[in-house]
Amino acid sequence: MLRTVKPRNARSKRVLEKREPKVIENPKKTLFLRGTSASELVQTALNDIHSLKKPLTIKFTKKNAIHPFEDSTPLEFFSQKNDTSLVLFASHSKKRPHNLTFLRTFSHRTLDIFEFSLDPDTFLPLSAFKNQKPIIGMKPMLLFCGAPWDSNARLQALKSLFMDFFKGPTVDRVDVEGLQYIIQFSTPEIPPQTEVAGEAGPAPKIHIRAYLLRSLRSGQKLPRIELEEMGPRMDLTLRRVREPEDEMWKEAMKKAKKVEPRTKKNVTMDVMGDKLGRIHTGKQDLNKLQSRKMKGLKRGKDDGEMVVGEEDELVEKVKKTRRE
Repeated sequence: MLRTVKPRNARSKRVLEKREPKVIENPKKTLFLRGTSASELVQTALNDIHSLKKPLTIKFTKKNAIHPFEDSTPLEFFSQKNDTSLVLFASHSKKRPHNLTFLRTFSHRTLDIFEFSLDPDTFLPLSAFKNQKPIIGMKPMLLFCGAPWDSNARLQALKSLFMDFFKGPTVDRVDVEGLQYIIQFSTPEIPPQTEVAGEAGPAPKIHIRAYLLRSLRSGQKLPRIELEEMGPRMDLTLRRVREPEDEMWKEAMKKAKKVEPRTKKNVTMDVMGDKLGRIHTGKQDLNKLQSRKMKGLKRGKDDGEMVVGEEDELVEKVKKTRRE
């Protein structure tokens, strides 16, 4: 259990209030740290991912004797202390070389953990690509290639992790000039017998590529877009997974009532973004319609119909004769 901290002064009270749950949460920060032993390969990968996620990052430089799957309490402590929701941990050992561990927290408690092996043969850092890099703080576009991202339960959870990890701050509008790079996640097809979660089979391999968007002249109004690889180039193989508990996952997926917009009846939006409304009116009785009173519009007795008000006069005459 994490201890509850009581504010000692007004400054610490304001800091704690910023960390409290909100209807619209703050952008998720990521904590980067390494274990007691980490190869140069995973340290380079750690630094490259840290460069892509700036400025929503916190990086530790000292070694940490942490084993996330055996005991994730130290990472929960660092998450609460630094107000970070995501953790990337780099380590290296003889049993698990070139190891990268992604961890998500909910209310600073461990939600799920994914451990990957970084392929040293295909890895290329940012420095290997001699081109411009995106401006710090730009939101990337995320592209998931492959049917298993939607059909395999394990990869669906992994897709949710990558979207949380790389999406950046939530914004209402995006300027076209701000779309500077794209991150692609691809995976090969998984045999049908291994698509069921928990069934033995080969570990899925994830290919991560990052591309710059180049706008070139096309002779028309719209420019021609080309992709230029900017790095890092990483191939990750899934090793171990700790799935979230059902109760915690259900609690984490809850949405505040104020966030969900109220549905308006009979109001829709078309493809062009125009608001359309439907009005329901009751059945209209034309006999009771009030029109301009003119003698020329009245119907006489010869027309086969009574003049307006004549029917009431006739009923009164019949009642009067009965009384007499």
